Amino acid sequence: MENIRVQLPLNKEEIAKLRAGDTVLLTGIMYTARDAAHKRLVACLDEGREMPFDVKNQLIYYVGPAPASPGHAVGSAGPTTSYRMDAYAPRLLDEGLLGMMGKGKRNDKVIESMKKNGAVYFGAVGGAAALISQKIEKSEVVAYEDLGAEAIHRFTVKDFPALVIIDSLGNNVYMDGPRKYAVDPDQ
Repeated sequence: MENIRVQLPLNKEEIAKLRAGDTVLLTGIMYTARDAAHKRLVACLDEGREMPFDVKNQLIYYVGPAPASPGHAVGSAGPTTSYRMDAYAPRLLDEGLLGMMGKGKRNDKVIESMKKNGAVYFGAVGGAAALISQKIEKSEVVAYEDLGAEAIHRFTVKDFPALVIIDSLGNNVYMDGPRKYAVDPDQ
């Protein structure tokens, strides 16, 4: 299977072509945020304040990168479990966020919001944090530095590998994969 090259920031036309199970290589700018940062982003919206970056057409990677060693942009940068952001994701999707990346399942409310907003959920490879961090060329903190590793970073990435877990139509690898490969125990 050939990797699909995806340029960041995202656009709805390109996302609409992606299907659950596609492997992609992401190149461009992505942002990082975990649950504490998501809580603050939504608080900005609730209070009518400007967010520290415009989420429109962006991809948020659920990661708290380790400190960089000399000669590297970041240390290990493996995905965190996505369900912790489920309470906040629909609100950000309604603001124009088009992509999320982490690991694990998403709840029905998030999936419905993805379908409504034409968004996609990518999976990054857990357990390969040191390897995938090599695809991050630049990292800078853009907000909430007091959160340490959970601060919002802007990553510049080149050929960052990911898998489309849930596409903009709601097709879901976690649901469809087991059915596709199910074996009849009576055979």
